[in-house]
Amino acid sequence: MSEDRITQRTVTVVMGIIAALAFVFSFGNVWALALRLGVPGPIAPLIAPMVDLSVVGLLVALRYLSLRGVPAEQIKGATRLMHVSGLLTLALNIAEPIVAGHYGRAAVDAVAPLLLLGWGAVGPQLLRHFHIVAHAAPASASSPAPIEKAPAPAPEPAPAPEPVSPRVGLTPEPSPAVTVPVPLLNAARTIADTYRAEHGEPITPAQLRTRLGVAMPLATAAHAQL
Repeated sequence: MSEDRITQRTVTVVMGIIAALAFVFSFGNVWALALRLGVPGPIAPLIAPMVDLSVVGLLVALRYLSLRGVPAEQIKGATRLMHVSGLLTLALNIAEPIVAGHYGRAAVDAVAPLLLLGWGAVGPQLLRHFHIVAHAAPASASSPAPIEKAPAPAPEPAPAPEPVSPRVGLTPEPSPAVTVPVPLLNAARTIADTYRAEHGEPITPAQLRTRLGVAMPLATAAHAQL
């Protein structure tokens, strides 16, 4: 049997023994208290088992959920009921000795319920941590070693655009390598329309370059798309 299974079973057995001892110690005290309070004889011995069976059922449920990694936030209701049951066990266990004035016996009878309260809070947390450790170890052992990646080859430089020969009396054609961004092209259209409305003639690439504040090839490419 693996070490984690032994640890989990040990914690579970300890929690079960504490619950059984709390029942054994409280059964007689709760019975005597019920009779002192006037509870009918056939019903008096049934009070302690109701509380202790609730504790056992909650311990089993919390153990099952904790071993499967259920977060503590999702089982808050069961944990609170476990604490309430532990407090009831403590109160019922020490009430009769306190009423009778046997404070030493009340202190002794409080040991098992107090331990039950502590294990009810700590036990599920321990089992949840065991679950995390047991599942984290195989994952780390089976994870492959990092593989070093070869450096990526450097990109080849793009070929330089061929120069365009100017033609006399014609607008220079844009280089096919020049791409005009859409916002810049829209601004160029607005400037060209305004210039035509003011002067009655189309704007030249040099004038468009001055108003846009860009390089001449970009202004020439934008002018060609107007």
